Amino acid sequence: MASKAIILAAGFGKRLRPITDQTPKSLIEVNGKKMIETMLDGLVQNGIAAVYVIVGHLKEQFEYLPQKYENIKVELIENPYYETCNNISSLYVARDYLGDCIIMEGDFLIYNAEILNPRFEASGYCSMWTEETDEWLQILDQNGFVLSCSREGGKNGWQLFGISFWSRPDGEKLKIHVEEVFEKSGETDIYWDDVPMFRRNNEYRLKIREIDRGDIAEIDSLQELAGIDGSYKKYCGGN
Repeated sequence: MASKAIILAAGFGKRLRPITDQTPKSLIEVNGKKMIETMLDGLVQNGIAAVYVIVGHLKEQFEYLPQKYENIKVELIENPYYETCNNISSLYVARDYLGDCIIMEGDFLIYNAEILNPRFEASGYCSMWTEETDEWLQILDQNGFVLSCSREGGKNGWQLFGISFWSRPDGEKLKIHVEEVFEKSGETDIYWDDVPMFRRNNEYRLKIREIDRGDIAEIDSLQELAGIDGSYKKYCGGN
């Protein structure tokens, strides 16, 4: 059961420029609410007691969060590597909080807070069945465990989303593996998810949390943002 959450929100959000030149991606307001607040509200509804927000780009704009969410612990952790490293650096600076936790990318709109239920039977990712995708795609074995994952996507599998749940034993392993990859191997330009899904995948027994299309929205481009909130169409050349 998760007692805490880690939100990775340090990056530049380059695909949402020029908006993210002035506003961190997770603080973009969509239909009247900032993306990160939909995540925090969902975590609060599920009784999560502590949230660690990893910040970097325009970090000072996050300083209002501990006051706004004063009924829970919201702690900002600075990622000093965010300008030169991929998001494995954000999990690296949060590694002491792994275990019994939820890890979330900072670019989601949460529509259904039930997907953040802190109770889970096995570590793994929120995933959606898809007939075809070019996103990371997982194939399950007959017992529901992740058998393989493809970075290039594919057909008839479970699309991985950047919300995951980690038991204490798996969190302790993940901490060691992230340290090994980031410090000793010097692999700083990879996603943190590469560690359990590819670099050390034989040491984890992951399952999925099945989600539906209406449960969340992930915003990766200006077009996707404008499709949800029409006020951003001006950034898409009128399209």
